[in-house]
Amino acid sequence: MLKNKNLFLKQLEVGEMDNFTYFLGDNNTSEIVLVDPAWDQEKLKKEIKKQSLIVKAILLTHGHFDHAMGADSLALYFKVPTYVSKNEFSFYKPKGESIVEVDDGYTLNVGAIQIKFISTPGHTPGSMCFLVENSLLFTGDTLFIDGCGRHDLPGGSATDLVHSLHHIIGNLSDDTLIYPGHNYGSKKVDTLKNQKNTNHHLQPR
Repeated sequence: MLKNKNLFLKQLEVGEMDNFTYFLGDNNTSEIVLVDPAWDQEKLKKEIKKQSLIVKAILLTHGHFDHAMGADSLALYFKVPTYVSKNEFSFYKPKGESIVEVDDGYTLNVGAIQIKFISTPGHTPGSMCFLVENSLLFTGDTLFIDGCGRHDLPGGSATDLVHSLHHIIGNLSDDTLIYPGHNYGSKKVDTLKNQKNTNHHLQPR
């Protein structure tokens, strides 16, 4: 249940790897950002047009192709910036003219909705989570429902990932709702409290 009735949120499962793309924004203004728009770009455009939404930006949790490959073309189509961590591995970082590189703690307002960028390296050096209204966390491949992302790809770090899970995400409110980057679990969203009980990657070491 969303606490803020002004918050617009749509979770779409797209592509060949069970990815989630999110529409996230303000119900009152119809302004949204797209989180990790990689697959099915025409489907995303049709849904945006159908709901008369106004795209203001694209947000990337990290630069892997299954999260970022639609960013450049959609940014050009909607004439909006694409936000990515300045620490992302250069091989993964998008190269489009719309790119805005940001650091940990950056905040972006979409209408009256505030989004805070939280650096959570490990899956990639530039992995970020997006904390919305201090109650929803979009985790990309850092944290799944009952799982977490790989750390053995170029730029990954097991040490960084453990720190991100336990000392960054783990320190948020237990009521925080976790919205992952893939539909790999038994549910599509869960509370951080529940995940601390069921996800062994969050349990004390």
